[in-house]
Amino acid sequence: MIILGIDPGYAITGYGVVETSDKTHKLATVDYGAVTTLAGTYFPTRLKEIYDDISFILDKHKPDAMSIERLFFTNNQKTGIDTAEARGIILLAAVKRNVPIYEYTPLQVKSAVTGYGKAVKKQVQEMTRSLLGLKEIPKPDDTADALAIAICCAHSIRSRQ
Repeated sequence: MIILGIDPGYAITGYGVVETSDKTHKLATVDYGAVTTLAGTYFPTRLKEIYDDISFILDKHKPDAMSIERLFFTNNQKTGIDTAEARGIILLAAVKRNVPIYEYTPLQVKSAVTGYGKAVKKQVQEMTRSLLGLKEIPKPDDTADALAIAICCAHSIRSRQ
């Protein structure tokens, strides 16, 4: 099973593609990186860039599932709304390709990756690196977060089976 993990944002959207085997339950990293847009660019243009890049990733890897972080914003409503709009564009790209979508809270991701729902970012990143057998923590942080979201989805789907 191929899973695309997404850490949504309008400046940086992290993505990570992992493959898991039903028989061995091993995780393998297929691809990861970040979709970036330039500050100062007309916002609808930024959304189109995100849509186009995520569409390319979906078409390239043909994932069996997409996992994405569920957003919670309490401080900056403007940033939260813009991030939610970017998230909506990402969801649209997956829905148009009939890719099942799974949503996870930060607490669920932390629990799945580290076993502790209040783990700090560095712990999650280090466990993500370790679980995927990577030499170093992927950068930017959004990329490591996206891989953690994909790991969470793999564990969640496995536990449902």
